[in-house]
Amino acid sequence: MGITTISSREFNQHASEAKKAANDGPVFITDRGRPAHVLLSIEEYRKLTGKGKSLAEALAQPGEGGEMDFEIPRIDGFFRPAHLD
Repeated sequence: MGITTISSREFNQHASEAKKAANDGPVFITDRGRPAHVLLSIEEYRKLTGKGKSLAEALAQPGEGGEMDFEIPRIDGFFRPAHLD
């Protein structure tokens, strides 16, 4: 994993190269010589935050043919009959 450092000006002029570099590691974007922002791939961001796909992301990317497999888990023993004494 490599670390890339670029200035804000370079980032504005070469955003696509910065995005490609983010696939290999974090890209530090400096402002007046000081680190101001970090560009990460979504995979690295999820590793750092511990978050998986959101529901919106999961629904926005359906499987082949526009269908998504979804299985509702069974909840056995959760409900009990009411006792009305």
